Amino acid sequence: MVLTVPQAPDSEIHLYSRCGGERGAMITTLLEGNKRFVSETFEKEKEFFITLAKDQKPTVLWIGCSDSRVPVNTITQTRAGEVFVHRNVGNIVANNDWNLSAVLEFSINHLQIPDIVICGHYGCGGIHALVNENSDDKYIPIWLSNAYKAKERVDEKIAALHIEMDPELRMNLIVEENVRLQLEHLQEYPFVRKAMTDKKLKIHGWVYDMGNGEIKVVKMSGQPGG
Repeated sequence: MVLTVPQAPDSEIHLYSRCGGERGAMITTLLEGNKRFVSETFEKEKEFFITLAKDQKPTVLWIGCSDSRVPVNTITQTRAGEVFVHRNVGNIVANNDWNLSAVLEFSINHLQIPDIVICGHYGCGGIHALVNENSDDKYIPIWLSNAYKAKERVDEKIAALHIEMDPELRMNLIVEENVRLQLEHLQEYPFVRKAMTDKKLKIHGWVYDMGNGEIKVVKMSGQPGG
């Protein structure tokens, strides 16, 4: 038996817009965009998408920031099915995060993904919140405690140099150090370490620059970048 899902009538789509004002209009935009995707892309590449629906074989797990300005497939020019994605505020790897733990386990044990990328980005709101602690937020500071050591490391290095550093440059250095820190956290997972020891997995640290669209490879301390 084949089940078909009926399309929402235009009146229902318009209701979203009336209820939500400008934000509701974006809901309408998303639904209309999907219609264009079906007619302009899906139908033209139907064989590709039907094959993709049967199985996925991504070769990279991308752990990135939730920031809407860092769309993975856009900045890497990859297609559906090529990158397995996990995103959160500050591209953080926390060993008490069951969501990420499940993503990692599925990626390594079931998808046999050979490469993991942790990608931060300059201008990160999470890092800004980490540096500027004056906030009434309850959950964000708890989450960002997983990145606090990156701030400490950078500030210790600056203090040792006895220099005044431009605030934006300091923020960028913390972004980069946070990527290194999360790579360290990643290796605290036993099955990640095992996959690396068995030469089945490589991990990479990157930072995306929204100002020029380029990705910078972040070198880990004592290791070549990759």
